[in-house]
Amino acid sequence: MNPNPQLTLVGAGPGDPDLITLKGVKALQAADVVLYDALAAKELLSHVKEGIECIYVGKLVGKCQLKQEEINQLIVDKAKEKGHVVRLKGGDPFVFGRGHEEIVFAEQHGLSTAVVPGLSSTYSVPELQGIPLTRRGINESFWVVTGTTKDHKLSKDVPLVAQSNATAVILMGMHKLDQIVKVFTTAGKADTPVAIIQHGSRPNEKMGLGTVATIETVVKEKELSAPAVIVIGEVASLHKDF
Repeated sequence: MNPNPQLTLVGAGPGDPDLITLKGVKALQAADVVLYDALAAKELLSHVKEGIECIYVGKLVGKCQLKQEEINQLIVDKAKEKGHVVRLKGGDPFVFGRGHEEIVFAEQHGLSTAVVPGLSSTYSVPELQGIPLTRRGINESFWVVTGTTKDHKLSKDVPLVAQSNATAVILMGMHKLDQIVKVFTTAGKADTPVAIIQHGSRPNEKMGLGTVATIETVVKEKELSAPAVIVIGEVASLHKDF
C-alpha cells in the first residue's frame, strides 16, 4: 500500500486541449494514475509520464463506462496502490461534474485531496463563438441549469429562469429540448434568440442559431445533438451570424 495516497481533480476545459490550465498540466505530469472522462481531450494524456496507467471511465450521457460509485472506489483503490491519482474531468470539476462527490469519498477513505479548476463550457463555449453571457443594457445575470435531473426529468429551475430576464445556459438539455421550448413559449419567450453549440472548442464544433420558436427546426436541419450548450437570451443575437 502506498503511504501517501492522494487525489487531484483537474478540470480539462471545454475540449480544446490548449485550454487546460498550467497547473492542470503540472498535475498530469506528477500523476501516478490518471482516470479520464469522455469529454476530456485525449491529447492531454501526452503530458503524462511514460508508463503511467491511464484509465478511461466514460461518463457521456447514456454511455457511462462506469457508475459514479465505481469511479469513487477506483480512485481510492488506485491511490492506495500507486499514490497520486489525477481525475481528469471535462470543463470544471465542480460545475455539474460530480467532482465534490469524488473529493468527499476520497477524504472519507484517507486520501489527501486537491482541486485544479478548469474552464467551464457554460461560459467558455459561448465566448469562443463571440456570445457574451452578460452585456450591459441587455441582461443583469445568467443562470446555469442542468436540463436533465438525476431522475431524468426536466429541472424545475427551467421555468424559473424562463420567467426572468437572465440569460439561460442549459447543459445536458438536448434530450429535453422540446420541453424547454414549451416552457419558454408558455412564458412568452417564443421570439427570444437561441444558440446551440455542439462539441464547443473542438475541431468538429457545430452551431445553430434561431429563436425559441424555430430552434427545433434548426437542430434537425443542422443535425445537432448532445453534448451541446444551449444559450437562451437576447445575448445570443449578438453572434455575428444571427
